[in-house]
This record gives sequence, structure tokens and C-alpha cells, in this order.
Amino acid sequence: MLQVQSLSKSFGGVAAVEDVSFNVTKGAVHSVIGPNGAGKTTLFNLLSGVYTPSSGRILLDGQDVAGLDPERLARRGMSRTFQNLQVCMNMSASENVALGAHLHTRSGLLPALLGMTRSADRTLHQRTRELMDEVGVGAYADAHASQLSFGVLKRLEIARALASRPRLLLLDEPAAGLNDTETHEIAELIRRIAASGITVLLVEHDMKMVMSVSDHILVLDHGRRLAEGTAEQVRSNPEVVAAYLGTE
Repeated sequence: MLQVQSLSKSFGGVAAVEDVSFNVTKGAVHSVIGPNGAGKTTLFNLLSGVYTPSSGRILLDGQDVAGLDPERLARRGMSRTFQNLQVCMNMSASENVALGAHLHTRSGLLPALLGMTRSADRTLHQRTRELMDEVGVGAYADAHASQLSFGVLKRLEIARALASRPRLLLLDEPAAGLNDTETHEIAELIRRIAASGITVLLVEHDMKMVMSVSDHILVLDHGRRLAEGTAEQVRSNPEVVAAYLGTE
């Protein structure tokens, strides 16, 4: 579904991502891990159109999408969440989720004035509530975003990303800042999302969660690919152990 070929990104001569290649298989959960500063979020920003690559190619369904802006990528079926929350705190929870569906709504000023959008509005409202229920925050649909806990806001971002009807969902540290119970619930949610047919690409520091949900894992270190394989292959790789724990 996604092919990354010799992808690189430099900032002022410093290579944040250097010559990284990997494939993402449709319907699976792929994770990207690595020590702090390994280039994980930079890689996500390249894939999702936030950054333009210095070199390399990103193929989505065989078409090169490197450098496309996030909206055009969303229209092609790619959506994401962010490591640092990007929630509209001046809106309700359900309004935040509904924002994610803007690519699939079609209404102009005249139809709105004539009341011709009411059916579409009802459909959007129903879908928003369904998505909030799916991610476990349905009870907060009418709450103001500023009143919600950090854990609820994390799930809210996932619901908003799902509202765009993605085929490929990028989750940037969805468990960061959560307690053990919340992390377990996020892991279960990721499994359900993948089971629904949505391909998941995950960046996460919680290794227990990564090992439990991932079909395939890519390990980065200093911007370069260090290892790749199944959870068991990565867990037992001496280079990965050394990158995380150091050597004598």
C-alpha cells in the first residue's frame, strides 16, 4: 500500500532522516520505533505532507505522493494524529470530530439558507456520535473540549482522523502521557481499527504496547534504518538492544 524509497530530510545540513526505505502492507499494523531523536516524527511529517523530502520517493498505491500537502493526501486516504495534541479547545468534542469529515461534506451558502443541508447534517451528526462511541468517548460528545482530560482528548483526535474515512491511519504516539489502563485501551482500539480494514502506521515509545499490536516493526536510529521485522525479530536483535540500552 505504501512504499518508502531512499527517503531523506535534512535541516541545515543535519540529516534527520537519511536513506530510509520500507514497505507498509495493506491491512496490517506497522510500527516505527527508536530512541529519542531517532527521526520518527520527522518521518511521519514527511509521509503526511507536513515536510517535503530532501530526496527519495513515497508511493501510495503506486503513485508518488512525496511533497503533496496534507489535504491532498487526505483525499487519497491518508490521515494522522499528532504527538502534541491538535484539538480546537473553543469547540465541543463532537464538533472536533466533525471537522475530520469536511472532505466528505458538500454544502454551499444557498443550500444552507434554504434548509437543503438538514439531511446531510443529521447524517454527519450520527456518524460523529458513532465514531466517538467506537473510540470510547461517546459520553463526552456534548462536552466542551477544554473540559476534557488528556486521555479523552487523545481518543478524540483518533475519532477525528477516522472521520476522514482513511485507508491508511498514521498514529503519532497515541499512548504518550497515558497511564497503564489507558494505554491498554488504546492498544485494543488499534487492534479494532486494523480489524476493520484500515492500515495503521504507528509511532510509539511504549514497547509493551508496540510488541503486542504490531505485525511489522521498523527501527530507526539517528535517522537511519537500524532493523526491521516481526516483534520477536526486533526484540532479539542485538543492534536494537544496544541502541536502546547501550553496550559496555
